[in-house]
Amino acid sequence: MKVWFIGAGPGDPDLITVKAQRLIETCKVCLYAGSLVPEAIVASAPKDALVKDTAPMTLDEIMEDIKAAKEAGEDVARVHSGDPSLYGAIAEQIRRLKVLDIEYEIVPGVSAYAAAAAAMGQELTIPEVAQTVILTRTAMKSSSMPKGEDLDTLGRTGATLVIHLSVRNLLAIERELAPHYGADCPVVVAYRVGWPDQMFIRGTLSDIRDKVRAEKITRTALIFIGPALSETDFRDSALYDGAFPHVLRPKKKKAA
Repeated sequence: MKVWFIGAGPGDPDLITVKAQRLIETCKVCLYAGSLVPEAIVASAPKDALVKDTAPMTLDEIMEDIKAAKEAGEDVARVHSGDPSLYGAIAEQIRRLKVLDIEYEIVPGVSAYAAAAAAMGQELTIPEVAQTVILTRTAMKSSSMPKGEDLDTLGRTGATLVIHLSVRNLLAIERELAPHYGADCPVVVAYRVGWPDQMFIRGTLSDIRDKVRAEKITRTALIFIGPALSETDFRDSALYDGAFPHVLRPKKKKAA
């Protein structure tokens, strides 16, 4: 018996991986986070499978279903949105599985930030503009941020920031980051990426809060911040530059 932590992607059923889909089709127990995973993702579970939305459940209740699956010798598809390694709350589940001596494996999925960048038609790492992407969140009602991971500290890097779980904290985000990025730094708020009602709101640190409030967005959104979001005047990378040979494109020998 094994528990499979499956990344279902951001919402679009077409973005689930082949391996993830195959596991959902074969596991006799399917526990999915229904607040962010559409029912279409788990519709291919076996007809006789236990398919349960865990959104209203506690961790204890989820573990009871997993223990019952162990007693029955049934594999469990534990389906999370995006990629389970990012804000998936799987660490506490894994800790309990280890105590119960239950085998597990993680199947990666398409992260919401990657799907958002694709839908925006955007590269996040622009030569000599931004070569670092920081995935983070802010402290609101959830657990506090570790020392050194506050926005003021991260903003000093000048990296492209992708802020999760914080769309209701835009005033604090502007206050912390404007001194480092400037009030006119481009911002994109990506709402419900991969769902039929996805939306992208573009603005700056100074005006994005009003634009988001006008759309009445209060959850399920990512915040992208950094100059790479609007930069068009940049040098080409060396990857395809004929002046920069590499192992797959060696320097051409001069004719004799």
